[in-house]
Amino acid sequence: MTYTQGRVVHDADSHVMETRDWLEAYLDAEHAELGRGLLGTERGRIDRLIDEARKRKDDPAADAQAAANPIAGTKGWGAYGAFDPSERSKLLDGFGFSRQLVFPTAGLRPVHESTQDEHRYAAARAYNRAIAAFCARDPRLVAVGYAPLNDPEQAVKGARAALDFGCGAILVSSGPAGERSPGHPAFDPFWALLSDRKVPFMLHIGSGTQTQPKAFRNNGRPRAPDLHGGGENLRFCDYIMLWYAPQVFLTAMIYDGVFERFPNLRGGVIESGAGWVPDFLRQLDLAYKSFSRTDPYLQELPMLPSEYLRRAIRFTPFPGEDVGLMIRDAGPELFMFSTDYPHPEGTKDPLGRFERTLTNIDEAAKDRFYRTNFEDMMGMTQL
Repeated sequence: MTYTQGRVVHDADSHVMETRDWLEAYLDAEHAELGRGLLGTERGRIDRLIDEARKRKDDPAADAQAAANPIAGTKGWGAYGAFDPSERSKLLDGFGFSRQLVFPTAGLRPVHESTQDEHRYAAARAYNRAIAAFCARDPRLVAVGYAPLNDPEQAVKGARAALDFGCGAILVSSGPAGERSPGHPAFDPFWALLSDRKVPFMLHIGSGTQTQPKAFRNNGRPRAPDLHGGGENLRFCDYIMLWYAPQVFLTAMIYDGVFERFPNLRGGVIESGAGWVPDFLRQLDLAYKSFSRTDPYLQELPMLPSEYLRRAIRFTPFPGEDVGLMIRDAGPELFMFSTDYPHPEGTKDPLGRFERTLTNIDEAAKDRFYRTNFEDMMGMTQL
């Protein structure tokens, strides 16, 4: 019996753990330097984990042990299927997932560190080639490409190329689109492309995520380590801000009329929690009722803000959040299952943690959480 115990389950969040040379084969020759330093200052430690994982493949007993229960085993670069696509396919056999979205871990570092559009889009193009290649051998793996929205024309060109490479979703920053709102009419061709191709956009923790302002860190005490013991990840005071950037982004998409102009556009808010969603919908509608009395742009919207989000957007809760409470509060059509594998935040038993909150939820609503909300977002036919 697989981890899913016969239920049809799609995983809306997993990651590839890139190796040091992961981008090199996919960069144009004139931009080869962008692939250097991909793993940053932790390269030595990560290389050791990668070497140990590669050696495991030559030991049938060790390979079988790692594949037997990977979700409860080693996480990060040493995890089963972390960077090897053949292992990832075996992993899906054991999990029983029918689809799995695959996001980057470090693969977008050159994109975010680039200060010139030429380099930014070259690095994004290489990443899209690499993630598509990782997923190409297994139709269950869905590559999530990336499109910087700094330049509207380049964004469309880059997204179109990513889809041609084989990507099945497009990640965008949760922050502003360069110096514009993501709802600016200049981006209509971008949203039209995704809408027409039935490809969702993704907002994910990372680019655009808001963290605690630096002044608040000046609290007279040494800075505590993050959850994983490093120096660059989120901490307690950052966690409670994870949903700020997605809220601002989605509000702009509603207010600027994007969801009205493109009724078939779909998207996902991934690894930003979801306990905030029910009240966010209420607050949007409350603001609409107050400000639409005088705001001509709100008066042009024939639907409530919450109705646009119910139609267009799906959210992934963290394991440990009370999904049953969310479903009872906001409805069954908004939330999706995810593992965050092989990142440790996904825990060693995400399905079990979610199930413990779903005891009073009927099977139809459970099926929406595990399966059909994902299918709606992805524009899939019924499996």
